[in-house]
Amino acid sequence: MKIGLQTWGSHGDIRPFIALAEGLQSAGHDITLLITCVDSAVYESVTSATGVKIRVIASPVNTQAEAEQIGFEALMMRNPLKQMKMIIDRCFMPSEEAMFAAAMALAAESDLLIGHYFMYPLQVAAEHAGKPYASVLLSHAAIPSAYSHPLGLPFGQRFLWWLSKWALHKTMSPYADRLRTRLGMAPSRDFVTSVWLSPWLTLVAVSPQICQRQPDWSSSLQVCGFLDMPNMQLEGRLTEEVEAFLAAGEAPVYMTFGSWTPREIGNQSENLKLFTEAAKLSGRRAIIQTHDSAACGFHSNDQILYVTASPHHLIFPRCAAVVHHGGAGTTQSATLAGRPSVIVAHISEQEHWGKELQRLGIAGKITKRSTVTPKQLAARIQALRPEMQTRAAAIARAMAQENGVATALRLIHESAQREVK
Repeated sequence: MKIGLQTWGSHGDIRPFIALAEGLQSAGHDITLLITCVDSAVYESVTSATGVKIRVIASPVNTQAEAEQIGFEALMMRNPLKQMKMIIDRCFMPSEEAMFAAAMALAAESDLLIGHYFMYPLQVAAEHAGKPYASVLLSHAAIPSAYSHPLGLPFGQRFLWWLSKWALHKTMSPYADRLRTRLGMAPSRDFVTSVWLSPWLTLVAVSPQICQRQPDWSSSLQVCGFLDMPNMQLEGRLTEEVEAFLAAGEAPVYMTFGSWTPREIGNQSENLKLFTEAAKLSGRRAIIQTHDSAACGFHSNDQILYVTASPHHLIFPRCAAVVHHGGAGTTQSATLAGRPSVIVAHISEQEHWGKELQRLGIAGKITKRSTVTPKQLAARIQALRPEMQTRAAAIARAMAQENGVATALRLIHESAQREVK
């Protein structure tokens, strides 16, 4: 088949689609992958070993200064719907027209379309072209169920989801419906169940060790597992400096906010102060990821090593724990490495990941970036117990037996065969 994939976001939103695209191409399909990166132009240099046709659309969406401001505003918002709308308006809409044009062309040339669940332009294009469309969820927080809700309350989930779906439809449907109107299509019925989730096939790209399938999920909702892949060239290798630091003492705590790591010197310095003081107060060795520690006046020593980046797959297994923001990719990478997490959530979706790890017994109480102090963060690090390490190692062993890409391929093939019949 000719299969078109389209994704948007930061590295954690793009990497799983590269993994899936490579898997589909290796299985004999003709694959085109469209990438729109919010905060970087690095994907312009990415090539595929298997022959996937990669096209980068309108990237980066935001300048570094814009990204800093958007991140700061998101931190200050307590309403997750307002938070989401702001991110869509500022990080998605500037490239929407280019992404929609690319989606329409992709739909015309493809037999099957697969999109990031936020990628409503591709869903609209696929429906207009009459092509089957699969959605890929990178978080299971968006799946309605009478048995679970991201708020985690022990009762009233059915009503909470009715209210949540109504609010999400009211907030999000105008974006997709504007495109649908241009094409003479009727408005979407329910944004969550007809745009975010595909009735043809929705792949939940979360390890079944983390994501619990609920009894009322439809058969079109399938948990394929973490869409992982070998280390990418742009992710680099462990440097000699990192290797020397790891060999010089006890396993450190790795500290990163991933794509939420600020670049502006003032904000970066504040972030470094939080991490550095927390590491010192906890009495732990630490590797701290940031963009330019020297420019902020922070320099490495025997206890703390500052790095611009380290590939998660290589560094996490060699650390004692990971302090991070709770992004989907970072969370699953830390769990796959068999390491407990300390979550400092920036937005509501990251809080959900933190609660899931806490439920599994591999993370403690969540902190929020808008209120966390070095003392609080140090206390969370000190609260990590040996039983968390044991539990994390057991979950990692189970995750190592999974193959999210292979499972996704099987589910896509099965859905395609049903389509033919």
